[in-house]
Amino acid sequence: MASSLGIDGLVSGLDTTALIDKLIAVEANQQTLLKSKKTTTSTLVSALQALNTKVASLATAAKSAATATSWQAVKAATSDSAVAGATVGEGATPSTLNFRVDTVAASQSTMYTLPEYYDGTPSFTLTAADGSTQTLTAASSNITDVLAAFNADGTGVKASALNVGTAAEPKYRLQLTGTETGAAHAFTLTADNPLDGSSLTTQSIRTASDATITLWPGTDAESVVTSSTNTFANLATGVTVNAVKVSADPVTVTISRNDTALSSLASGLVNNLNTVLSEITSRTSSTTSTATDGGTIITGGVLSGNTTVRLLQQELTKAGSASVGGSSAAQVGIVLNKDGTFTFDQEKFTAAMAADPAKVQQVITSIADSLEKVGTTASDTTKGTLTSQITTWQGEVDDLADRIASWDTRLTDRRAALVKIYANLEVSLSNLQAQSTWLSSQIDQLNANNS
Repeated sequence: MASSLGIDGLVSGLDTTALIDKLIAVEANQQTLLKSKKTTTSTLVSALQALNTKVASLATAAKSAATATSWQAVKAATSDSAVAGATVGEGATPSTLNFRVDTVAASQSTMYTLPEYYDGTPSFTLTAADGSTQTLTAASSNITDVLAAFNADGTGVKASALNVGTAAEPKYRLQLTGTETGAAHAFTLTADNPLDGSSLTTQSIRTASDATITLWPGTDAESVVTSSTNTFANLATGVTVNAVKVSADPVTVTISRNDTALSSLASGLVNNLNTVLSEITSRTSSTTSTATDGGTIITGGVLSGNTTVRLLQQELTKAGSASVGGSSAAQVGIVLNKDGTFTFDQEKFTAAMAADPAKVQQVITSIADSLEKVGTTASDTTKGTLTSQITTWQGEVDDLADRIASWDTRLTDRRAALVKIYANLEVSLSNLQAQSTWLSSQIDQLNANNS
């Protein structure tokens, strides 16, 4: 930081600003070293954080792969998806369902011819299938206001107006359609205050009905199941069936093991493991460069020499390639390569699943459990080995930042002191110069008098 006080060479002719800058640069060497150390340490912290994030992800994936319920993945297939479909959820196991769709659920839809005149504003009573009622009052007899009354929130119906007259002389009929399907959502409508005392003219378009299916039709186990919607939730444990249309022919729903999902479970574990190992390799590998004299400079990776990281690499490799119950990881598709990475062999996994799925599950869940333990030991948010290193080194970064800031203050004060010293020097030299000039004038005066 160059001085702006303008004291250069006032009397002495010295470049005092340059002198001060050089003195400050010498004293700032220590701060420069601290800044360099802070940069290096910050890079180390960032590398550890990146690795820790990937290890935590591995631990999560491994925990999922080690959980027994993850290996209960099943899928549903229907013999005629145009008639019915099925989905599976928690608790579903391989099984078969056979049923016929007898009816599909429907909502009620009814047409009403409204009275022409009312005693006051139109008022209607909507009665539900359970006998509960609600009164709906329109702002006026205008069809728009009548529709607004029925279309208000919570009425359970949606209303529309159909013009059965002409454009010049419209004549509207009210169509009410239930918002929910099923016999339990049927309704009736009465006009409360027609001026002539007449009742509504009613024309049924569609009645409210339930969906019904017959399980195992034609057998001793034949059973009829009813639903207010076209969805039959948990028809079997974890299996939901959706009726699409009526069909005289039965539909078969087959719940089978989902090998695709299980393959993804295993391959996902290998991918996460490889991500961690690749991160370690990239952070520990050395790089070479050429020095000015032509020699070779070898620079270690930011995490090279880190015992914790090296140990983690060894433990993960060991866990990922372990043998379980006489079966190796490679036999179920988890193959350790010569370069220390892993490959998921789909063909081996598929063959092993076809031959002995229980053995595959045993091997992979055991490997996953070991990987989860190693990953958690390293990445635990409070006591993980990597977490502890991050905390320690981040503390070092914070301390270095404080020391660098302290040096900023120290150097600012030192510069101010040097500026003052050199300013005083210029004043002193100026005084000496004035004295020298006075003495010279006195001597010249004496010499003149003597002559």
